[in-house]
Amino acid sequence: MERNANCEKKQRDRQKIVLVDDNIANLTIGKNMLKDIYEVYAVPSALKLFEVLERIAPSLILLDVEMPEMNGHEVIRRLKSDETLAEIPVIFLTSKNDEASELKGLDLGAIDYVKKPFSAPLLRRRIKNYLQLVSQKKELRNYADNLMDMVDQKTSQVMNLQNSLLTGMAEMVEFRDNMTGGHITRTQKYLEVLVDRLIESGKYRDETSAWDLTYLLPSAQLHDIGKIAICDAILNKPGKLTEDEFEKMKEHAELGVRAIERIERSAEECSFLRYARIIAGTHHEKWDGSGYPKGLVGKDIPLEGRLMAVADVYDALISARPYKKPLTANEANEIIESGSGSHFDPVLIDIFRSATDRFEAIAASCN
Repeated sequence: MERNANCEKKQRDRQKIVLVDDNIANLTIGKNMLKDIYEVYAVPSALKLFEVLERIAPSLILLDVEMPEMNGHEVIRRLKSDETLAEIPVIFLTSKNDEASELKGLDLGAIDYVKKPFSAPLLRRRIKNYLQLVSQKKELRNYADNLMDMVDQKTSQVMNLQNSLLTGMAEMVEFRDNMTGGHITRTQKYLEVLVDRLIESGKYRDETSAWDLTYLLPSAQLHDIGKIAICDAILNKPGKLTEDEFEKMKEHAELGVRAIERIERSAEECSFLRYARIIAGTHHEKWDGSGYPKGLVGKDIPLEGRLMAVADVYDALISARPYKKPLTANEANEIIESGSGSHFDPVLIDIFRSATDRFEAIAASCN
């Protein structure tokens, strides 16, 4: 009984070959040559072939070229036009010695020609070689797919690690600066809205098309990383800063750049911090050149910093501070829009106007 079961399994595991020829003698001879090695389906016409292909998926088709009703060339055209059948390898069978006909068949997608009458050893060897080639290609494809899955998995792990690093560093700042709870989360979400709307608008397409948003958006969390070097007396002062204190506070932009640069110098792969360095160093610059730390003007300010400036100021306006009450969304909108051309890039203020409802919703949900 076990022996019968093993025989049935071997039968199931054998590769299937469809032999198509309108000559019954050729079908019989061909089947007898191959039946000990393969599961052979002997088919007398092209129409019968397509009926068989509805039931089985063969490893190979041996196809006679000269047949009535539909010849081999017409059959292979139909096979190659069908997504489910196009990958089945086809070897043409012919009694002709016609180079032009062979070239036509090869151009149509046949993998080889075998001359009739058949030589059993040659036919078996040809079939074995091509089935091995197909098997190797399949193994290579599977290996490539598995390799891509591994790469995707490792990339995801690296991205998660990088995002965790960014979040951890940002939380350190927010832990020290207890006046700005939720600021980092909200500004990142505002920035995401502005970036999405900017890309949709087609403005600054050259700059935005070069961005990697998987790095840019998480990097916004570090825009105030330099505050970690500001003393507590200034950072958490329960009142308005003096002029000298404000000058000290303004240093956080350059301190942030230096901190990120130190990490970049000591790490092998930290390209994801490039956006963080740009945003940290330029989100307090103003369109008219009156900002800090470098007094950059207009488009000399990187676009990432110009966008972050809008998000950062908006959140500061709607947030409560010991020295001021929070403004309403409408009041904040008016102040932001009045800064077009002075504090902010006018193009980005047009983008902001289209997103004020989203800003208000984010502010309400992230308190």
